[in-house]
Amino acid sequence: MKVRTETRRKAILEAAVALFKELGYERTSMNELAKRLGGSKATLYGYFASKEELFVAVVQSVATSHLADAAAALLETNAHATLESLLMRFGERMLFVLTNDADALAVYRMVIAEAGHSSVGQLFYDSGPVEYIQALAGLFASAMEYGELRRSDPVVTALQFLALATAETQVRFYQVDPPPWSVDEIRAMVQRAVQMFLAGAAPR
Repeated sequence: MKVRTETRRKAILEAAVALFKELGYERTSMNELAKRLGGSKATLYGYFASKEELFVAVVQSVATSHLADAAAALLETNAHATLESLLMRFGERMLFVLTNDADALAVYRMVIAEAGHSSVGQLFYDSGPVEYIQALAGLFASAMEYGELRRSDPVVTALQFLALATAETQVRFYQVDPPPWSVDEIRAMVQRAVQMFLAGAAPR
């Protein structure tokens, strides 16, 4: 019986990231990945039961794990943290990856390119975004209860905040090797989004 190791798992994920970036989701196969790793397909299936499971692991490792941590932070009770400070912290963590991580950007591009003709879009959504959308919705529902925000659908409110937070980054999806943005630039973008969001969602 072969023993699975974290080192081997990481090596598989690194090779899978490169392969997905090169070939896209549909053309990537476990056969090709095994060939490039120099091992057997049986070994791959010992770590990941299917290409879909492998893709979810890739998404979580390079594109959404940081947001899972940020979402968890939103759910932590902190009597001294304001709604604005929580949104600033979440937005900065999200934009730092979107603007400075080439692998994450490549995964997002691949999802957008293939979502219309495969299950890749739903796999991506279920493996990351749904978690932080729910965390944001929970935060906003609580803020509505305390009168900090106007009563509305918390999930829709979460989606509206995310749209504002990422509005200035959308052009990067269409650029070739876009340059990284500084921490100060990211903070300024998030601050503009948070201020616009709070101004629009404030109680009337």
